[in-house]
Amino acid sequence: MAFAVTAYAAVALTTVIVFLTVTHSSTVGVEYVSRLLEVQDRERAPDSAQISAARAVLGRFIPSHSSSFEFEIITKEQCGGVSCFMISNHPSNLPGAPEIIISGVTGVELLTGLHWYLKNLCGAHISWEKTGGSQLSSVPKAGSLPRMKDDGLLVQRPVPWNYYQNAVTSSYTSAWWDWERWEKEIDWMALHGINMPLAFTGQEAIWQKVFEKFNISSSDLNDFFGGPAFLAWSRMANLHGWGGPLPQSWLDQQLAMQKKILARMYELGMTPVLPAFSGNVPAALKNVYPSAKITRLGNWFTVDSNPRWCCTYLLDATDPLFIEIGKSFIKQQVQEYGRSSHIYNCDTFDENTPPTDDPEYISSLAAAIFKAMQSGDDDAVWLMQGWLFAYDPYWRPPQMQALLHAVPIGKMIVLDLFAEVNPIWTTSNQFYGVPYIWCMLHNFAGNVEMYGVLDSVGSGPIEARVSKNSTMVGVGMSMEGIEQNPVVYDLMSEMAFEHNKIDVMKWVDSYSSRRYGKFVPSLQEAWNILYHTVYNCTDGAYDKNRDVIVAFPDVDPTVYSINLVSKRNSLKDEDESFDKPHLWYSTSEVIRALELFIEGGKELSRSNTYRYDLVDLTRQALAKYANDLFLDIIEAYKSHDSYSVAHLSEKFLDLVDDMDTLLASHEGFLLGPWLETSKQLAVDKEQEIQYEWNARTQITMWFDNTEEEASLLRDYGNKYWSGLVRDYYLPRAAIYFKYLKESLAIGEKFNLQSWRREWIKLTNDWQNARYVYPVESVGDAFSISQWLFNKYLCDSGINDH
Repeated sequence: MAFAVTAYAAVALTTVIVFLTVTHSSTVGVEYVSRLLEVQDRERAPDSAQISAARAVLGRFIPSHSSSFEFEIITKEQCGGVSCFMISNHPSNLPGAPEIIISGVTGVELLTGLHWYLKNLCGAHISWEKTGGSQLSSVPKAGSLPRMKDDGLLVQRPVPWNYYQNAVTSSYTSAWWDWERWEKEIDWMALHGINMPLAFTGQEAIWQKVFEKFNISSSDLNDFFGGPAFLAWSRMANLHGWGGPLPQSWLDQQLAMQKKILARMYELGMTPVLPAFSGNVPAALKNVYPSAKITRLGNWFTVDSNPRWCCTYLLDATDPLFIEIGKSFIKQQVQEYGRSSHIYNCDTFDENTPPTDDPEYISSLAAAIFKAMQSGDDDAVWLMQGWLFAYDPYWRPPQMQALLHAVPIGKMIVLDLFAEVNPIWTTSNQFYGVPYIWCMLHNFAGNVEMYGVLDSVGSGPIEARVSKNSTMVGVGMSMEGIEQNPVVYDLMSEMAFEHNKIDVMKWVDSYSSRRYGKFVPSLQEAWNILYHTVYNCTDGAYDKNRDVIVAFPDVDPTVYSINLVSKRNSLKDEDESFDKPHLWYSTSEVIRALELFIEGGKELSRSNTYRYDLVDLTRQALAKYANDLFLDIIEAYKSHDSYSVAHLSEKFLDLVDDMDTLLASHEGFLLGPWLETSKQLAVDKEQEIQYEWNARTQITMWFDNTEEEASLLRDYGNKYWSGLVRDYYLPRAAIYFKYLKESLAIGEKFNLQSWRREWIKLTNDWQNARYVYPVESVGDAFSISQWLFNKYLCDSGINDH
């Protein structure tokens, strides 16, 4: 293993000459944003502050080696005109002296250099705690670290920015984080080279102060802000009031948190992205300014256009009041935080289609939105999610150009949000000359699913950057939820410093050794299979997890179309009224990978990273098996086979119960932490009940429902979490099977209305329940996985394609 790692480092060292030939502006887009880069460089935290912040991360991350590394800040000129990190041997050979010198343009580059060294010379691995944490057992003891060859290593950024987060990550993942968890995430960001993170926490307190200047009271905002688990969507004007109102203690608490978050990001040399005004306003503003151009938007996923939650108010960007409010919001943030990075996110048109497709109207709106930003910050740059261009057919070339060209070139940056699957840069002539960031979306709603497109991740950013007249200025990770599929994020983070396409097969081979701290042949073979199956999705589908267990179909069983030759994409009703489970690989191959994982378990039983992956892979195999088992139940029902329906449905319910036992064996798959952290932010019992309801609702019904009509967003935020599986998903499936059996017993149609009434009541009762769930794992993951493999998957005869 040591030889392989050293060889990898030697290959990297030979590329230094190539790196040094990179020019100051690697793309046309970088030239466009050069002035912003100069301003950000000039305003960065002092060198001493960045070094101190980086050393603090080192001490938290690997305290046993806090004296082994020396950090120093260097200039871009020393890096060849761009950001970089350098790694070299420390000249001193005295006992206790530093062994390795890491130099970088910012604190982020220092820590990325540390990560690079530990990964490539020590065979280490870094991931989130929920996904197994970091593997540092392979790192030699302090005083015995591997030496760099020759004069060391220089690695440059090919593009200046590495973006992180999605507008909804703050709700799906970090809604309940305290400072301890935020500190760990910022450490993770820096170690992975992220220098442009979204910083959306606490903005409601800023809005409260801004709207007060426009005669909007705090009570007027009770119906404006969403609850803590739904703030992302109230910020985007999709809904209002749902899960609220927000207590003043929440507003104050989150503003204080934001100040700590920003202070740490700035200390490390990051350029956090702040929010800007999109036109979303409280209803009371209409009364205060009756002549203002305020329109009510249409329904966004409420079951019956309920105005209590839907149909928010949008202030037209061409109204003079828009610029006043937008300016005030920017200035209030700068006043509160003491500074900004001059990059502001605004997504006025995200899932809100303009009332007309007139390009001149769109251009005037966009110009006004930017003017509001610039009025508050002369150096403002508009960062916009490009999601609207991917999903809304409204945005044809004339409309896109009208929006993008309404702002001076270099003053807008677009996130090509889903570039690993549906890149817009290839079909828009590089966003019609506007700088953009190549982003990997990957995950929806924090769903738990082994999934990825590794080949696209390992080559897509390179293809975009070297294309003719490229306007690419960064890479990014724009997932809706984190703490899943660590292999995907490990690879994507490397792309911020890669100048050439990655040989993903070789990379995966080294990944398995780093992930577990040693080379295990069966594990490497298993990862080879996973690379070609679950992590090789090329069908272009959005991977929203719709497995039967976590997203139970709410349709009449008689309308299912079942293909007994191949069950791929066969779970559907005639009018496609619900999403099908996604299957893009050979299930038998993945079962073989699981078998190999179990074979290697004797050598890795104490490895937390192994335990996480084993549980996740077993869960993945069982979930797809359950999809097929459900189809067998439906086929038996349609054949009027009462015995098989009863027998197979019991088997399905047993599987779900066993699945919960499996998930309970690792901390990364527990419901308890999600609920308990929500309650810990409450200051009284009333808030505790409200916050827990928010947490429970987001992962089940999500939005409003009636007694007979479920939320249109039900199960969108589904999770394979122990506690949720046994206490909610299992009884819901049991209700459905009860009505299947009753239908056959009495010879009447499936009672769809009664099924809906009962499972909707189950859901609403569960949302309001107060059961306490464990926050620590129980059971031996290896033994449980082995047991379930033998019980369900070994010689199961599972249908394949």
